[in-house]
Amino acid sequence: MGTSFKRAAVRATMGLAALLCAAWAGAASPAGAASPANGPKDERAALLAEGRKTASFCANCHGEAGLSHFPDVPNLAGQNPAYLLRQLDAFTTGRRKNAFMEGLVKMLSPQDRAGVVAYFASLPVEPSRSAPGPLAPQGGKAFARICAECHGPEALGGNEFPRLAGQQSEYLRINLKRYLHPTAERSYGPMTAAVMRLGEENIDAVVDYLSSLRVSADGRLEGAPAAAQQSAGQTR
Repeated sequence: MGTSFKRAAVRATMGLAALLCAAWAGAASPAGAASPANGPKDERAALLAEGRKTASFCANCHGEAGLSHFPDVPNLAGQNPAYLLRQLDAFTTGRRKNAFMEGLVKMLSPQDRAGVVAYFASLPVEPSRSAPGPLAPQGGKAFARICAECHGPEALGGNEFPRLAGQQSEYLRINLKRYLHPTAERSYGPMTAAVMRLGEENIDAVVDYLSSLRVSADGRLEGAPAAAQQSAGQTR
């Protein structure tokens, strides 16, 4: 883990501690009590506002706009909210291993986690490439054959699986290789089996394909390349 990442981790931990102390102080004071939201729209707006505030500590690594500063840290912008919440819960219980994330997430209440998830899920997705990489057509075919069954024909994922469309390329590459050679930090049998079927020689192609996909503001694939259209056709 690089020195810059460690410095960011320290800043994030200190920032979160200060943030939570301020929140607890406000909650203890009558003047700091929030007015109840009026209706679902107001409740969502309040949740997003609180989530943005709580997510300020996440920005050290995941970026203010949910676009990561580090190759081994994922973009969270526009990620599926149910999936994100499941991952935070997994860090809380230790089912997903990462000492830094486990420590941070355990400092968040369930309401804090819901707000953070809602905030990041509301952010627009920015593809990590402006144009498909040279191996994207080959990667689209490999994705359709092996990955689309779980991650969806357009790589948009769902409640159980993450959206991969538009994810930063280095994060995808690093983690596909981690699944190929699993450790305690990144171990999930079905993914290891899938990446073994994919083969290390196809990892760069799948990364080229996924990292160039564009997701619209309403969460749909935008201007799907031929490979994505073919993927959708093969899984119908």
